[in-house]
Amino acid sequence: MKKLLFAAVAVFAFGTANAQGMKFGAKAGLNMADWYGDDAEGADSRTSFHVGGFAEFKVSDKFAVQPELLYSSQGAKGEGAKINTDYINLPVMAKFYATDKLSIEAGPQIGFLMSAKLKPESGGGSQDVKDQLKSTDFGVNFGLGYNFTDNISGNLRYNLGLSEVPDSADVSDVKNGVFSLSLGYSF
Repeated sequence: MKKLLFAAVAVFAFGTANAQGMKFGAKAGLNMADWYGDDAEGADSRTSFHVGGFAEFKVSDKFAVQPELLYSSQGAKGEGAKINTDYINLPVMAKFYATDKLSIEAGPQIGFLMSAKLKPESGGGSQDVKDQLKSTDFGVNFGLGYNFTDNISGNLRYNLGLSEVPDSADVSDVKNGVFSLSLGYSF
């Protein structure tokens, strides 16, 4: 009896959530990643990618909340080398729908460093530098979204890193900055 009651509550909750505008999707796109700050002079942007999933929960006709789970390749280029950092990012975006199709978005993000490799531009092998960087990254995102159809959307976003990237007292002002352009598909 308890299982039947639990199943009925779950079906009711899922149906109610669907009626209120809950949708799930996948997204992928291009990153223009960089490091900024006083100790990041000479760093140039690095082109990379991101891929992951999202869930959008409509709060009203004009507002929604969209948590995401993204694999994001970031880092920067410097003098004679580039650093490739890979994060699992968890942004939670508050979305204001200015029109039925256009949304203005903002929200916090936490990232977990998965790998960090320093690669010389002259060739040769890469060096693992993960232990020299902080394992978590905090930031805030700002962006725009556009729903081309009920299932296909586009997004332009900037992640402003708030926490230091290096795990060193010698380097005190280096943070992530990432422009991203993505396409999403909702099921």
